[in-house]
Amino acid sequence: MDQNAIDVAERAILSYLEQHPAGADTIEGVHHWWMSGAQHPEHIGVTECALARLRDAGRVEAVRLGDRIIWRLGRQAQQ
Repeated sequence: MDQNAIDVAERAILSYLEQHPAGADTIEGVHHWWMSGAQHPEHIGVTECALARLRDAGRVEAVRLGDRIIWRLGRQAQQ
């Protein structure tokens, strides 16, 4: 996976969350809507890798709602 593309996706996700701290969406929504102002990665796998790295760093979290996973600002990042 292209590390530069993942870095760009991470910055786009964090930028979106700075502007919309209550934002929450599925991986498809993150890929489509949160990346719309940045260099949109062609493959959703780039977005998935970026979210995983941000989750591991405590910046975002994945919450299960029914049969869906919703991504949002991590609780540690909100403090």
